[in-house]
Amino acid sequence: MSLNKTPFFELRSGSVDTVLFVVKTSDLDALRTELTRRFEATPEFFAGDVVAIDVRRLAEDERVSLTDLEKLLKDVRMRPIGICALPVQSWAVEWANEGGLPILEARDRRGAPKPSIDEAKPNTEAATVIEAAVANVPPSTAMPQPATIIDRPLRSGQQVYEKGDLIVLGLVSYGAEVIAEGNIHIYAPLRGRALAGVHGNLDARIFCTCLEPELISIAGIYRTTENPLPAEVASKPVQIWLDEEKLMIEPLRLT
Repeated sequence: MSLNKTPFFELRSGSVDTVLFVVKTSDLDALRTELTRRFEATPEFFAGDVVAIDVRRLAEDERVSLTDLEKLLKDVRMRPIGICALPVQSWAVEWANEGGLPILEARDRRGAPKPSIDEAKPNTEAATVIEAAVANVPPSTAMPQPATIIDRPLRSGQQVYEKGDLIVLGLVSYGAEVIAEGNIHIYAPLRGRALAGVHGNLDARIFCTCLEPELISIAGIYRTTENPLPAEVASKPVQIWLDEEKLMIEPLRLT
């Protein structure tokens, strides 16, 4: 029998969906605080997901304890499977070689950094926000998913997750959560949480006829009620999308 053929198993090249946890600060306490706050807001959002720790955005002189970061992610029910690092980040490569997680090659839709970090972006005030991105899967291979319609109100504690677009015709109450890998349309008040583009779809949008949310998020960039909405969009029909790493909220013109 050929060594390349066996009825018992196959070895194939392939790609696997994972989430990138993009580290933008070496301040582990800040990471812990923000990640814990994010986890408490939506405890099921990333629960059980496999993640790759991406340190490519750290400045050349920055280091972070990957052992502590791995433990932190496991504490919030994420499953680290590897590290994405630049060749010049020898500290991450050495950690991997000493028995930590393996070094992975990842390509995300935001574009991987160039092989130099001389021009690395400085940390911003959003430095500890989780970014979700799909790695290693060319967009052309994604199969379109049909939209799902929910024609009933969602009460506190209820959660709906869809792989495609999600259309909700009833009230999303406080404590309820709607999650979609595509767009979210809500033809009623949004008072709970709406999370669109959850696996890195940066083009996803949220539409609703009355914006009163606990939390809104697109591709992991989120905003909570701790940051009050402007009067021109609060309790109004709106659309929400991403511009770079900023959530944009614009009134909908329905007439």
